[in-house]
Amino acid sequence: MQHAFSDPRPAGTVERRRHFDFVPSVSPAMKAVEQAISNVASSLVPVLIMGESGTGKRTLAYHLHDLSRRKQDKLEEFACQALAAEALPAIMSPDTGNGHNLAGTLLLTEIAELTAACQPMLLSLLLQSEKSGTAVPRVVALTQRNLENEIRTGNFREDLYYRLAGVCLRVPPLRHRREDIPVLTDFFLHKYSALFGRPEPTLSENTKHFFAEYSWPGNVRELEAAVKTVAAIGDDRIAMTALRSSSMNGCANHYEGTSLKEAARAASRQAERELILRVLSRTRWNRKRAAEELRISYKALLYKLKQIGVDEYSKPVANGEDV
Repeated sequence: MQHAFSDPRPAGTVERRRHFDFVPSVSPAMKAVEQAISNVASSLVPVLIMGESGTGKRTLAYHLHDLSRRKQDKLEEFACQALAAEALPAIMSPDTGNGHNLAGTLLLTEIAELTAACQPMLLSLLLQSEKSGTAVPRVVALTQRNLENEIRTGNFREDLYYRLAGVCLRVPPLRHRREDIPVLTDFFLHKYSALFGRPEPTLSENTKHFFAEYSWPGNVRELEAAVKTVAAIGDDRIAMTALRSSSMNGCANHYEGTSLKEAARAASRQAERELILRVLSRTRWNRKRAAEELRISYKALLYKLKQIGVDEYSKPVANGEDV
């Protein structure tokens, strides 16, 4: 689709999709992220959204745009890997010269892929807009990488990171917010059954239990694909077979070449991790109460959380302080 005016957008632009599924969460960790989005939607502060692949970062970015005061304007999406430095001034321009905004929101996907030539240019444009007060598109950046690590290795500019992270949101993986699995499953079942013109299937108790316990390495995207298969075929056994096979292959690859003792230690760590996450979810991320239930000290729990990397993408909700 072409604009009525001269379109300076570079190749790689993605037109905004008319429908982008946003399903409100029930898990405390994800509800905290959604509340933060609601709080900042009316401002123009840049937002950085971090999280594993498939967690729904893009969905949240579109939801942020829909809640903003610029929702009547376009959301323009660019893949950072395909961006050239000379294209940045055009996409950051507030208008085309005849009163048409190019975008209300500028969505930059996988910001860690921004080239070394693009990074100083984007930083300069952000600084110029701040000083001039010009109404430029709001910048929302997404990444599945740990940008702090990218900064330490010299692959990403620290000053650009702080400009982009006016608000930094970390999206928890699906395995850390299992309460959302039934809600998302029901939503996708209804969506794809209607799309395929088929009766909405009923999942067996075995399937529901497996869905609740499965690690979902592909996160929400993997869950959606599995439910889509169920809706298309009308039988959950085929989707279950594929997921179980994937789960078994993952375990086999993980333990290949290790001793029995090492495999036992790894399995024990995984079981401990799952138990901690389940208790944290049950206590709404109140770590003191979780430590009491686990019968360990509060300090020991904090140490274990660092060991399993929970503090990277999962934070307690605002009203779930350790009291």
